[in-house]
Amino acid sequence: MTAPKLRVKKGDTVMVITGKDTGKKGKVLRALPRQQRVVVEGINIVKRHQRPTQALPQGGIIEKEAALHASNVMVICSKCDRPVRTGRKVTDGGEKVRYCKKCGNELD
Repeated sequence: MTAPKLRVKKGDTVMVITGKDTGKKGKVLRALPRQQRVVVEGINIVKRHQRPTQALPQGGIIEKEAALHASNVMVICSKCDRPVRTGRKVTDGGEKVRYCKKCGNELD
């Protein structure tokens, strides 16, 4: 079974549209298409109890970003500078690109 397509990719700047972090902007660190989730820098911070390891000898409670559902974020268009819906189109060269449905600017 193939993973469903996400409207966001790693490296995109997105805005959270629902949940406890509504209105915050961040960069997508990881996209998880099979789970339909994304990890965004500085968003959805959770505390994890970490046991001591060689990488983290003291252990303790660390804060890290947790994944949130991809439907809760929207891509921010660099030209409009606001959250927009995206579409896909085929360019003259035959490659597929995402574009802003508001202004037509290519996102990729």
